[in-house]
Amino acid sequence: MADAKLLDGKALSRRIEKELKAEIQAFSGRAPCLAVVIVGTHAPSLIYVGKKQEACKRVGIDSKLFEVEETVNKKELKKLIESINKDHDIDGILVQLPLPQQISPLEVAEWIHHDKDVDGFNPINMGKLLMGSLSGFIPCTPLGVKKLLDEHHISVTGKHVVVLGRSNIVGKPMAALLTQINPGYDATVTVLHRNSPDLKNICKSADILIIAAGQPHLITGSMVKKGAVVVDVGITKVNNVSLDRSKVVGDVCFDEVKKVADYITPVPGGVGPMTIAMLLENCVKSYKRHHKIL
Repeated sequence: MADAKLLDGKALSRRIEKELKAEIQAFSGRAPCLAVVIVGTHAPSLIYVGKKQEACKRVGIDSKLFEVEETVNKKELKKLIESINKDHDIDGILVQLPLPQQISPLEVAEWIHHDKDVDGFNPINMGKLLMGSLSGFIPCTPLGVKKLLDEHHISVTGKHVVVLGRSNIVGKPMAALLTQINPGYDATVTVLHRNSPDLKNICKSADILIIAAGQPHLITGSMVKKGAVVVDVGITKVNNVSLDRSKVVGDVCFDEVKKVADYITPVPGGVGPMTIAMLLENCVKSYKRHHKIL
């Protein structure tokens, strides 16, 4: 049996960026603008923010960085976000996670106005998705996964999709998105988590397996049905003693699973680039709404 075909998020994201750049160049007036708020100096967060700002620059989106001390209190951070909400020259707001202990991500999601919530975490946007409306901002990673599947003509309709992970960022909105009563959706979704019994057999029953557990190499070849589609959202930096350096790995034992699955995402280069591409797409969507561009 041949190895699984790659779901190449890097190639698709490049194409999406090219399309967005052409669209932005046709706008009159100011460019779309994304505000990025980072609290503290968490090293991985600084890297992620840098990548998002670079992507903005590539397509012609202005980005404004708001750096906040890690000791910030809720009142101060809320005041900053509310001031950005009122700035008519900013179309999208992203608050980089994780946040320090004194700041609740759920509260932050509520502070960001739903019309500028390009991450899709505000309760209004989440509520729309749960109620069956795709009119709000959809969280970037689930949206990116769906676009990646669509690009490779992988239908979820009538399929059993297993989502391993129940976070507000990936697992829950992923399940809500795929169960939409709309053409191209209509999947049967099982959501698993660390307390789910019979993890191995339920994973093996999946036509499409989406893993967002944050646990390196959790999924082995024996946990995947032959011919399944495997989407690895996990990304963790681990130390490779033999190479005397760290490397990035996913939640899937790639070398094992690629021999069983029909399609698989690489890590890096699979879901990650799509998440950033969807952030850019949501920002442009917000700009068009604010400027009443159909």
